This record gives sequence, C-alpha cells and structure tokens, in this order.
Amino acid sequence: MSSRTTPGNGTRDTFTGVLLENTAAQAHRDALVYLRDDTAGSPPVRVTYAQLDTRARRIAAWLCAQDAVGRQVLLLHPPGTGFVAAFLGCLYAGAVAVPAPLPTDQGRQLARVSGILRDAEAMAVLTAPELAPALEAWLLAEGMTHVHCLGTDGDGDFADPSDWRAPDIRPHDLAFLQYTSGSTSEPKGVMVTHTNLLANEAAIQAWTGTGPDTIGGGWLPHYHDLGLIGHILQPLYAGGTAVLMSPTAFLKRPYRWLKMIDEYRLTGSGGPNFAFDLCVRRVTDEQLAGLDLSGWRVAPNGAEPIRADTLHAFAERFAPAGFRPETFFPCYGMAETTLLVTGSTPELPPAVRTVDAAALERGELSDPVADAPVRTLAGSGTVRDSEIRIADPVTGASRPPGTVGEIWVRGPSVTPGYFHNSRASSESYLPGGWLRTGDLGVLDGDELFVTGRLKEVIILAGRNLYPHDVERTVQTADRALTAGAGAAFAVQSDLGEHLVIVQEVRAAAVPGGDLRAVATAAQQLIGRHLAVPAGNVVLVKPGTVRRTTSGKVQRTLMRRLFLEGALTPLYEVLEPSVRLLVSDAGDQALARGERSLERVSPA
Repeated sequence: MSSRTTPGNGTRDTFTGVLLENTAAQAHRDALVYLRDDTAGSPPVRVTYAQLDTRARRIAAWLCAQDAVGRQVLLLHPPGTGFVAAFLGCLYAGAVAVPAPLPTDQGRQLARVSGILRDAEAMAVLTAPELAPALEAWLLAEGMTHVHCLGTDGDGDFADPSDWRAPDIRPHDLAFLQYTSGSTSEPKGVMVTHTNLLANEAAIQAWTGTGPDTIGGGWLPHYHDLGLIGHILQPLYAGGTAVLMSPTAFLKRPYRWLKMIDEYRLTGSGGPNFAFDLCVRRVTDEQLAGLDLSGWRVAPNGAEPIRADTLHAFAERFAPAGFRPETFFPCYGMAETTLLVTGSTPELPPAVRTVDAAALERGELSDPVADAPVRTLAGSGTVRDSEIRIADPVTGASRPPGTVGEIWVRGPSVTPGYFHNSRASSESYLPGGWLRTGDLGVLDGDELFVTGRLKEVIILAGRNLYPHDVERTVQTADRALTAGAGAAFAVQSDLGEHLVIVQEVRAAAVPGGDLRAVATAAQQLIGRHLAVPAGNVVLVKPGTVRRTTSGKVQRTLMRRLFLEGALTPLYEVLEPSVRLLVSDAGDQALARGERSLERVSPA
C-alpha cells in the first residue's frame, strides 16, 4: 500500500512539499517576476515566496471548502502571476489542476476549451477577477451551471489562508492534467502524478545544474508543458526565480525576450526551434549592439524538430552579444513523459551529424557518399532517468543500432495514461511500462536523433519523405516564403499518392507580384533536391498555416482543410486528379455540415 504524505511536514514527496521547504528557507526572495506587455516602462510584477505561498493557501482554502480534493479544476488565466498562484493552490488543496488557454472569440479555440472543460469533468474554473463575469456567462451558455467560477488574482477576501489545512496526498496522486496540443489528433488529457513531476524536475536539475542561484523563465504559454514545467516550476523547484513575459510580447518583438535574458540575468530560457529563427530574422543590428547574453547558460531547443542550420545561424548572429554555441540545450520530450526524455551535455556544443539522405529514407544512418544528397541532423541529447528503445513500429521488435524506428520510452517520468480515454491509453501505453511516442528516431551511440513523426511520413514512389525536410527545401526557394510556415503532406487519388505543399508567402515581397514564379521555383527545388514530383503547391497568406500552442505545424489539420477546399489560396498549382479530389471532398464535407461555404482566413 502506498504511504500518504502531508505537504508541509518537510516531505519532498510532492511538489507542494518542495515548495513549502523552499519558502521556509527564503520567504522574502522573489519567486516570480512578470514583465508587463506595455512598453511605457511600467515596473514588473514581483511576488516573493512568502506572498506566493499565502496566495496558494487562500485558493486552497476555498477549494477545500468546495470539496475539491481529488477533483479537476480548470485554470483559465491570462499570462501573469495569477495562474501560478492558482496552479499551486490546486496542488495545496489536493485538487487536480487543468491548465488551458483562455478562450477567445475564435470558434476553434472556444471549441477546444469547451472540449477540455467537459473531458476533464472540471468542478470549478479559476481565472482573473476581471474575467470571471464573462466566463460565468460562457459556462451558462455551455449549460455548465454546476461549475463554480472564481477570480483568484491578488489578495482577494474569498477565503482566509489560515483556514487551509493540508490534505493527505499520495506521491502517485494526480497533480495535473496536461492536455496535448493536438498536432496530429484531438487533444487528450495526460495524467501527471506528483511522482512524475518530481522525477522530471529532478532530471532537468541534474541535466542543467539549476539551484538557488537559478534565474529561469521565458515567454511560452503557461498551459504548454515546456512553459509550465520548464519555465515556471523548475526555477521554483530549485529555489530560484522565474522571470516571465507573455507569448504575445515575444511574437510581436522577439528582441524583448533577449532583452529580458540580458536585463534580468536569466541563466536558463528556451523555446521551440522557430523562436530562435525568429530572433535571427527580426533582431536588428542596433538591438544586437546593446545585448549582453554572456550570462545565459542553458538555452533549451525542443518541442518541434531541431534544425542544425538554426543552431548555427543563432550562435553566429548573437556571438557578438556573448552567446556561446554550448549554451544550446537541444532536448526531446512530450507531455506523456511529463516533459523531457533526453537532453544534451552541458558545456558541449550540440551534436550535429551529416548523413546520406537516401540511406536515411531507407531507415539507415550512414555517412555521406560523394556527390549524393545529404541531410544534416541535430541531436536531441541522451537520457537521464529513463530508458529508450528504438522499435519496429509494426512488430515492436528492437531495431539494430544505427537504424530508424519508433522511439519507445520507459521511466519514472512516463505518465500513467490519458484521462478517461482507455482506448488511446492502450494504444500508446504498453505492458512493461513502455510508452510508444509515435516519433521516429535513431540512436548514434547514446545520442538520440529524432527524424520525424510516424503518422506524418510521406510515402511517395516507394520512398519515405519527412515533411519538415520537404517544407524546409520549399522555404529556400524564395525569400518571400516564410520559414517554418508550411505544411507538406500526401493525398491519395485513383492515380496514387500525391505530394502537396501549403506554404505561407509574403506577397508584397514578391517582385511584380509574380506568385506563379514562386510556385514554379518551389516545384523545381523539390524535384532537384528530393527527386520527387511536386505538382501541387498552394501559396497562402501569413497566419493561415495552423500551429499548436508550442509552434508545431498541424499537418493533419492542414491536410483536412486543403481537401475540404477550406483554404483561401493566393496562388495554387494542382494536378487535375488532386483538384478533382479537393472538389469531391469539399462537397462531401458541405453535405455533412462539417464546414460552411466560408474559407479559412489567417488566424
């Protein structure tokens, strides 16, 4: 039988126990610093460990009064310190926190949050006080009148923190549900226990050397696993400080992220690969001249395919500011493993290997041969507290060293499954504690190289093509094509498989507005570099290609929108059989009532 532990009695078996211990040791140290979005010089919001503890106790006291122990609580907060207090309040109360994006008037986002609310069976919604009336009206419209709604920010009088009594919590009890971002499927609620959370935080600490001197943080959404576990909870776990800014502030001015790292002397901060690309493209020489990044020790790059050319370009661009290549921390993980599975070795440059492209398509890792196409892979590091197995995705048998297979993971960070979704759990969580990730990769010694996503591999003329390779090739065809903003996929007609590329283009940057020439250049480049026909190119406005909250391209969704004729192309060239396929699929979707006559505009 599992032993029970009470947070507050000095135990470190739960995250609450760790935080209470850190609070007792340094009550007046800043736990959180939040940079406001305005540029008028407003001072940041600072919250000490003692203040954060008091706010969490107040929220926990209210939740316990609502009998929330062991029940799910949806967190719908704007970026800021209020979310952190609400999340910790749930842990203090023994409730199951459910972070989710704040719903907007965009239909698809409202639908997603409504789905999370119902799937999680939330008994309460916590939010910012100014948003509570609107969310109460939303709950009423959703027919969820039994769900409590509370504005929790600041020092409200909704409960007395001294009334909080720590409930008994088992290490294997649920801490929170992490809803997947749905890059290839509908979101599912990953069940994360206190044991999972502490195991992964301990592994991250061992990888990166965090401690009380750590100043971490970043801009990723708090409902994303890297934003929550890496940017917020890891500094608190280590007894350091988390410095945060909103995703919108970063996307509008990537320089603000780097300036935050400089001004607040962050030791650790990172993001998906596209974030580093964005900085290379949009930080000006004048802005660069004023930056000091020499104190940046760990820069995680994960959550989407890591590009070796991005690592090189960023390191070269920001070397004058003191950035070192060994600061990069390429890593691999997912919500189902709490966060990280692998990470690179600190103080060493990222592992990069150039291999024969044709051999890689056959599932083999081989050195290049003269005058043959190559592919450059960036490593994702090695395991810390887990095991990795490269398996045949059909038979489950282990693949020989140096060959590509599905990545399977086992260890204390692997979560127990999906909330109330036994079918999906049985497909991914296997006997013996193994998790099927759905990702393809290969081990070179102990270094993991992730090569693609099993469900997204394009099989064309007997060859296996990785979508991000196709997309990256297309995006070099013209400077007007937006890097990281394309989706490559295959469609099936009576004539066989066809490659389709949907790619964002900045039409104003095209000389003479000749989009036909841009599409032709993309087709020719695909034919020349990948030796496959690229008869279908769809150029769309910026903002059209859908992404998850972490920046991953939603290729499955883009394929469906393309087939339904729901995109609004600026220019497209399609093979006749594919054009017929789109027309038929769109008519069928209309007949089923699954889409309207309106076409998709940029998000």
